[in-house]
Amino acid sequence: MTEKDLPLFAALDLDTLKEARQTVDRLAGLVRGIKIGPRLYSLGGRPFIDEIVDRGFDLFLDLKLHDIPNTVRLAIEALADAGLWCVTVHGAGGRRMLEEAVAARNARGSSMKILAITVLTSFSEESWSEVAPGTSIEAAIRARAKLCDDTGLDGLVCSPLDLPIVKSCTSPRLLKVVPGVRLAAAGDDQTRVATPKDAIIAGADYLVMGRPIYKAKDLEGAMDAIKQSIQEGLSCRV
Repeated sequence: MTEKDLPLFAALDLDTLKEARQTVDRLAGLVRGIKIGPRLYSLGGRPFIDEIVDRGFDLFLDLKLHDIPNTVRLAIEALADAGLWCVTVHGAGGRRMLEEAVAARNARGSSMKILAITVLTSFSEESWSEVAPGTSIEAAIRARAKLCDDTGLDGLVCSPLDLPIVKSCTSPRLLKVVPGVRLAAAGDDQTRVATPKDAIIAGADYLVMGRPIYKAKDLEGAMDAIKQSIQEGLSCRV
């Protein structure tokens, strides 16, 4: 399996553009996909996006757009020609917001995928009850996943432990992109996690891994371990 075939996005959850650029240099030839979030986008803007895309990486822009429909439509229009692999919106934004996002992308003739966040992987049932009393995480995931399927989004971002729920209520066409993936317990702020092998067996189409990659003392060794775990998962799934 080459880096072009590896269903993996390396998340650059880093503090500075300098650190991000250094990490991108180290990842060249090891991984095809790069994910950046609001911090690096705020620091680097469109020029930083262009920089990564021009180097041949598939760029996952994780902005988690969640606003009134018109505001999200305008944002999607602005990003549609950036050469992104995908951008994220929040499934909690509602039917009209999701429909406007898809319509804006399609009107531009863009190949950019739009993925929806179901429930952030940092939530536990206890912390979830503080923001959505009376509703379980499972009920929220199920409702949002079905809505995203109905509105024509390309895929979902969900915890590896939520894949059985998502698969039970959506069509197979939806891509399942899974963060919260670890080679071993890390003791960080992700609470609903799994190994690459387990996530692939459960039905993940793509994985997102940050700290296990960019904090690895032996980057090539870490990537070899991740690749092996993914290959084991794919073998079991076949």
